Amino acid sequence: MGLVQWLKGQFLCTLIICYGFLVSGLLVNLLQICTLPLWPINKQLARRINCKLGYSLTSQSVALLEWWSGTEVTFYTDPANYQIYGKENAIIVLNHNFEIDFLCGWTFCDRFGVLGASKCLAKKELSYLPVIGWMWYFLEMVFIKRKWEEDKRSFVQSLQNLRDYPENFWFLLHCEGTRFTEEKHQISMKVAEKKGLPKLKHHLLPRTKGFWVAVQNLRGTVAAVYCCTLNFRNNETPTLLGVINGKKYHPDLYIRRIPLESVPEDEAECSSWLHKLYQEKDQFQEDYSQTGCFPGPVVTPPRGPWALINWIGWTCLLLYPLYLLLVQLVNSGSILTILATVGFCSAVSVGVRWMIGQTEIKRSSSYGVPLN
Repeated sequence: MGLVQWLKGQFLCTLIICYGFLVSGLLVNLLQICTLPLWPINKQLARRINCKLGYSLTSQSVALLEWWSGTEVTFYTDPANYQIYGKENAIIVLNHNFEIDFLCGWTFCDRFGVLGASKCLAKKELSYLPVIGWMWYFLEMVFIKRKWEEDKRSFVQSLQNLRDYPENFWFLLHCEGTRFTEEKHQISMKVAEKKGLPKLKHHLLPRTKGFWVAVQNLRGTVAAVYCCTLNFRNNETPTLLGVINGKKYHPDLYIRRIPLESVPEDEAECSSWLHKLYQEKDQFQEDYSQTGCFPGPVVTPPRGPWALINWIGWTCLLLYPLYLLLVQLVNSGSILTILATVGFCSAVSVGVRWMIGQTEIKRSSSYGVPLN
């Protein structure tokens, strides 16, 4: 291990990275709150401003993955479709097997210029949390309580709100409803057996109702479904902590573009279509485990500098007052100042550990959520 890699693994670096993310997130939230008076006057302008503010926060995670840890996502896709990505609205169907699959999804969005406007399905509780939750609220993420009778109206309304969105957006769906674990897989395959469905080896049974409702409400707005299958070379088990510590991973992402007209409108037929899609995804994963690659040519969209520039800018802006505080601390020798600094660092440390903990596979939700 080289000196640079060793330094990246030190907790001080972790603390600085997460301090920058948390504090910049709170400042972004404050700026988003300042856009509230603009919404009734010029809704589309408010949306565009919030897209830029959202990008300034989420792109820090992309910079962390690509520039800090050196992780480069390899994209497998049809070159003809490659020319379309980023120029149309789409529903992204991504498998949910890894702790950093959301980072790889964000990287995909960033490479094609839709990161700031990307959407996802998220738990309602997250909307009350500062930084990510509040940012998502202003970005009009689709929040659910995972109780279909309560969610149906708000889910449909949130999707309808996106019909006049001023930016191209991608709506990310983890149709499995929760992250893959062996325990959940066993439960899921018991459900498949009861329903007479083919068993999957690398995925949970997809939740079809949420997908069908999304497709029905976004017809005429969304042009295609992007079926994305993610895996990591050499049986790597990536973690967010590993990325923060500068560890390099090797993800491969296979993308298929499916025109939305190919998705049946009837709920039962759409359900069968989605199950068939996941059977195909499962076969792709099985082939990957044998060959170490996905089918189709590799394309390499250019890695833009903006995520890195934004990250460096926020880091410099926020480290300067921290430096002044430390200088004042040394010069004053005040017990009160020292205790306040220790308390602040402790709070940041707790926040860091909590955020990292939320990405761990063992902390994912249980299998059996509604929307099926």
